[in-house]
Amino acid sequence: MIKTSLLSLFFFVAVAAQAQHEDHNHKPTQSNVITEEILKFNESVHDFGQIPQGKPVYFNFEIVNTGKTPLKLDNVQASCGCTTPEWTKDPIAPGASSTIRVGYNAAAINFFEKYITVTYNTNQTKQLTIKGTVWKAPDGSAPANASIDLLKKQTF
Repeated sequence: MIKTSLLSLFFFVAVAAQAQHEDHNHKPTQSNVITEEILKFNESVHDFGQIPQGKPVYFNFEIVNTGKTPLKLDNVQASCGCTTPEWTKDPIAPGASSTIRVGYNAAAINFFEKYITVTYNTNQTKQLTIKGTVWKAPDGSAPANASIDLLKKQTF
């Protein structure tokens, strides 16, 4: 009986010591660390709708720094050469806003969806999307205006 009691006591002490050891050596892992969202966009997807071929279009994505430290946009990279982002290289103060201007050269006819990757504060990223449908613009110059011919015939 004493052996059983001593064995139970030893087992209980060993389990309690192990649990206490694990609590003191516990370090936060990537999965349980919550990173604060400091970069907010007015919208992350913009649909241009129907746009004519050969006419570039532009949209300004608004950025707001909701953090407590300045926000630095390190790079803004488009998924293709037909999409051109422009952004400020200056840090964005806490509570301040800025814009990323994205241009799209509508050369090809059809639906398009392009991605822009924003890298900020060294290693964090967010993605923006632009999309729409390009329709074929008429060939040549503007159609003839019949009123011009009528005016030419007039004498004043």
